Amino acid sequence: MTKYLLGLDAGSTMTKAVLFDFQGNEIGTARRRNPILFPAPGHTERCPQTMWRDVGEAIQEVLQTLAIDAGDIAAVSVSGYGAGLYLVDRHGQAVRPGIMSTDARSTDVLAHWARDGLSQRNGVRTQQRLWAGQPAGLLHWLARHEPAVVDATHSVLFCKDYLRAQLCGDLSTDVTDAGAGGLIDVVHACYPEAFYDELGLGAWRDKLPRIGACDEVVGKVSAQAAVQTGLRAGTPVVRGMVDVCAAAIASGVARPGQLSVIAGTFSINSTLHAAPRLDTLPLLQMAYPVGELFLATEGSPTSASNFEWYCKSILGPEAVEAAALRGQSIYDVCGERVGQVLQRPNDILFLPFLFGGPSGAPAGFLGLRAEHDGADVVRAIFEGIVFAHKLDIDALLSGSDRAQVQSIRLAGGAARSPVWSQMFADVLGLPVEVTQGGEVGARGTAMCAAVALGLHADFSSAMTHMVRVERAYQPDPARHAAYARKFERFALVARTLAPLWQPAAEPDPAR
Repeated sequence: MTKYLLGLDAGSTMTKAVLFDFQGNEIGTARRRNPILFPAPGHTERCPQTMWRDVGEAIQEVLQTLAIDAGDIAAVSVSGYGAGLYLVDRHGQAVRPGIMSTDARSTDVLAHWARDGLSQRNGVRTQQRLWAGQPAGLLHWLARHEPAVVDATHSVLFCKDYLRAQLCGDLSTDVTDAGAGGLIDVVHACYPEAFYDELGLGAWRDKLPRIGACDEVVGKVSAQAAVQTGLRAGTPVVRGMVDVCAAAIASGVARPGQLSVIAGTFSINSTLHAAPRLDTLPLLQMAYPVGELFLATEGSPTSASNFEWYCKSILGPEAVEAAALRGQSIYDVCGERVGQVLQRPNDILFLPFLFGGPSGAPAGFLGLRAEHDGADVVRAIFEGIVFAHKLDIDALLSGSDRAQVQSIRLAGGAARSPVWSQMFADVLGLPVEVTQGGEVGARGTAMCAAVALGLHADFSSAMTHMVRVERAYQPDPARHAAYARKFERFALVARTLAPLWQPAAEPDPAR
């Protein structure tokens, strides 16, 4: 008798294999870090074969550690980061390295489209802004610089689609990934011909994948994949969805009054709408598999990855290991320290732009003095990351078609810390709820499997039975007022430094 659902989630930094029971409880997790390749300035890539190998190892680790019989897994489904590109031949094998959504090689292409008015016109056709890490600009660049790749490609896929192709051979995508990737008219779930004609992407038109539902069984684990993963051949494989949507589903976001906030590698902030947003085009937009709604998203690489850098580069691995020996995470330890200093004045500003800031604003600390200690510094990091989320959220909540938000569902690394979660409530002035379990991307795609198998009639039912609020935080009015003043300074400093900041020129060795 089958007992479990397996959710695979390939994010920007980590790939996770997570086992869930039918009630949505996390049974076990295995993780593998995803190495990023930098073959040229502005290029960020991933070796698809290495990622697939690591997925296989993670699945085997989960099964072996928990002594789970592979026959007890009812289905497997996959989630992955959005945008970027994975190009495969007719057998599902990669014809070149995968491209990450952080890739900037098509920046000049996008600048040209913007000058010619193509970006705005074609953004309306896909109901979102065009940006460098999306497939459109990347496909244009590849056709110009790697024409042999066009001939070798049978299908254009996204990250999760590539992994699913290795599991069962299916070469398709779903409406959430195609939508977030900016390839389709999200209203009609189709590829708009004028979009591909005007942007010079005709060579790719016949290579775009078939679009299907995220909660559809599309194949079975192949004999080869069974050897590579430890899964049983014939296990049903479900199409799955992009991680932004999966995290919102797994957080129980079901109505327009809720704001989904994911504080992880990226700041990801999403609202639900009865119709696609057109007044203010969002960074991402996609059909949402609950209530015929649409998910609009603003985001930037300004979230908890900045804290991870601090832990790795400043605190060092010894601090992380010491926390683990005490049965704590580094989030627990740092959160406790911040909680001890919240009552004393702190005017330090941290600009969490280590991986890129608004209009090129630099990362760094301002206002440090000799009397400050490590707890003050970590507090500033926590605050700066929440402030960066607020920049994105303020953009998301602008325009006549903005959502009227009453509460927040928080997920990602920051949600692990009660102190940090309370800080989100205080800064944003809204109640914050955190659901059980930490692996929301994997949970969301496991919910796809649950619906596909008929364990639940639809995603609304799956949310009712598989998502539970674990913690809730109410904003403190006094802290909200204080944070409002500090945020004004944060935003002013970021705006002021952006045009002033220029990297220092390298010295000329000939002089």
